[in-house]
Amino acid sequence: MTVLGTTRRDALIAVIEALHAEIAALKVNDVAGLEAATQDKLAAIEAVAAFGTAPAGEELRGLAEEAQRLNDTCRIYVNLMAANVRRRLQTLTGAAGVAVGSAPGTVYRPGMGMAAYA
Repeated sequence: MTVLGTTRRDALIAVIEALHAEIAALKVNDVAGLEAATQDKLAAIEAVAAFGTAPAGEELRGLAEEAQRLNDTCRIYVNLMAANVRRRLQTLTGAAGVAVGSAPGTVYRPGMGMAAYA
C-alpha cells in the first residue's frame, strides 16, 4: 500500500481499508494477511501523522471516528481470541476452574480471587 504523497483524507481512508483487511484476516485466522494488513495500517497511520495536528473538518473527523470504531472491533477480536486460547490452555493443563492465587487441588471458595476475562 502506498500512502506517500496523498492527502490527509486519503491517508485516513487507507487506515480504514487496512483495518477492514485486519478484521477479515482475524475472522479466518490468516496470519500472513494479518501481518500485511497491520503493516499497511501502520504505514497509513504514519502518513496521517505526517500531516500534523491541524484542526480537522467534519469529513476528516468522521473518517477518524470510523477508523477508531474499526480499531475497537479489531481489539475485541484479539481479546476474544486470547481468551479462547487461555481457556484451551487451562483445559489442556487441567487448570480450568482453579481460582487465581489458589494452590492446585484446593476447593474453590468465594472471594479467592477469581478473575473475569474478556
